[in-house]
Amino acid sequence: MDLNPDQPHRYPRRILLAATGLSPQIVTETLYALAVRPAEGRPAYVPTEVRLITTVRGREQAINNLLMSAAGRPGWFRRLRTDYSLPEIRFDESCIHVIAGANGLPMEDIRTPGDNEYAADYITAIVRELTGDTAAALHVSLAGGRKTMGFYLGYALSLFARPQDRLSHVLVSRPFESNPDFYYPTPYDQVLQTRDAPPLAVNARDAQISLAEIPIVSLRHGLPKELIEGKATFNATVAAARAALAPPELIIDVRNRRIRAGGRVIDLEPALFAVMAVLAYRTKAGLPPLRAPAKACVDQEWCAEYLRDLAAACGELHIPDSVEDAISASKGVIDDYFAQKLSKLRRRITTALGPAANTYGIDKGTSRQRHYKLAIPPESIRFAQIDRAG
Repeated sequence: MDLNPDQPHRYPRRILLAATGLSPQIVTETLYALAVRPAEGRPAYVPTEVRLITTVRGREQAINNLLMSAAGRPGWFRRLRTDYSLPEIRFDESCIHVIAGANGLPMEDIRTPGDNEYAADYITAIVRELTGDTAAALHVSLAGGRKTMGFYLGYALSLFARPQDRLSHVLVSRPFESNPDFYYPTPYDQVLQTRDAPPLAVNARDAQISLAEIPIVSLRHGLPKELIEGKATFNATVAAARAALAPPELIIDVRNRRIRAGGRVIDLEPALFAVMAVLAYRTKAGLPPLRAPAKACVDQEWCAEYLRDLAAACGELHIPDSVEDAISASKGVIDDYFAQKLSKLRRRITTALGPAANTYGIDKGTSRQRHYKLAIPPESIRFAQIDRAG
């Protein structure tokens, strides 16, 4: 299927994701605005499923009000679907995600800094998972739950959003806003009492709901692949995104044979570190790019220049014995050895940095005789020791 990110309503899997607290009305209000009365000129977005992120208390409210029958009538979610002839939408108790706190236990409420940290990590994991499905379009609502939940939900979407994903906030007209008995504008008369003193009788049929779409600045392109596909805390993911946007800096740690690029520390085996150290030294010193060794023939001149640059970069005492031995054993036919190490170094950097690796890439030139240099400017390169936590 050819999917157009400008038409999320046509994706086979369409997810409405919201954070809810003690006011589960956000679900039916947002669904109404998306599927029943979209803004003029916008197509209806009918979710195929609804997901909630909440606490233990919020889960109880969602189940009791949206899913369970009361007074002989179905829950409000099913009522909305029936009233407006919406198709089947998956939404049951398994779609309600309760934030896991200390020791993995369901969180009753978000009150402490520690609770906030657990909530951030949990929300990040859910958004990462849902945006991992290329056949899905995700619509996130910021209107429900505690303010911190809404912030983390919006921030997580900014980190992982694809072009087909959307972010919005639902707006409800007065006096229906914050009325615990109001769930959506009904197609029939439904009299509600306001919280005024004395209470006023109002008709839910007269309520107005609109959706304010919020532009997303997506940082996904700057995240390493391992963070997009794996597991990482909210803070680690934010740090990776910030590093991708920060001015480039490459630090070469000779003593520990590691580098820091894009804010990430990468340990390298001796041969790979040697290649990086030589290229960094030549770039920083303003030397010409390193030419590729001659193919399938003795190139003693290249070997001597390479070891000379390595000594200048690392100091004689820090030249890895394995590198020196390998070059000596090559007897000057070094092209295959260098090509293999260069290729492996590129893969390591790409795996660690993702798209940000382009900033720290190795330019191979355009001529028939390859010449290698780092893409990063000389002033962004430092030789210094890197703390393991750095």
